[in-house]
Amino acid sequence: MPYLIDGHNLIGKIPGLQLDDVDDERELIERLLIYCQQTGKDAEIYFDRSATGHARASVHGRVTARFVRSGETADQAISRHLKRLGNAAANWTVVSSDRQVQNAAKRARARVIESEEFSRELAAGPAVDKNRESPPISEDEVDEWLDMFGAGDE
Repeated sequence: MPYLIDGHNLIGKIPGLQLDDVDDERELIERLLIYCQQTGKDAEIYFDRSATGHARASVHGRVTARFVRSGETADQAISRHLKRLGNAAANWTVVSSDRQVQNAAKRARARVIESEEFSRELAAGPAVDKNRESPPISEDEVDEWLDMFGAGDE
């Protein structure tokens, strides 16, 4: 079940992350990358305030980050995405403590997890099945990680 995440709502619930930190979104994306790689799940994360006048999306392995254009909120974009999914929304888990987002998720029949609960799950990491093999990492994912962490820039 993939995740649909209210990014700034989650940042405010993660110890060590601050909404006024310049790199808060990048740090959350990095944490989600690790979590999603370990769990084999995908995530779409929505943030308010993209660069002036432009909606922007970037794919980082199993995590797609969406920065919502000015004049719209991440909450509105999440609600719109759930409507577009139609009946398939029932296959998604929405992460937010915002009541409007939760209500939109419930109307769409998506599962809801409070940001506080997901924050604890993220910090603890997934339960590891020692008999399960790690999912393979594609060359594209390796290249993304190298770009993200500056390896090869020497």
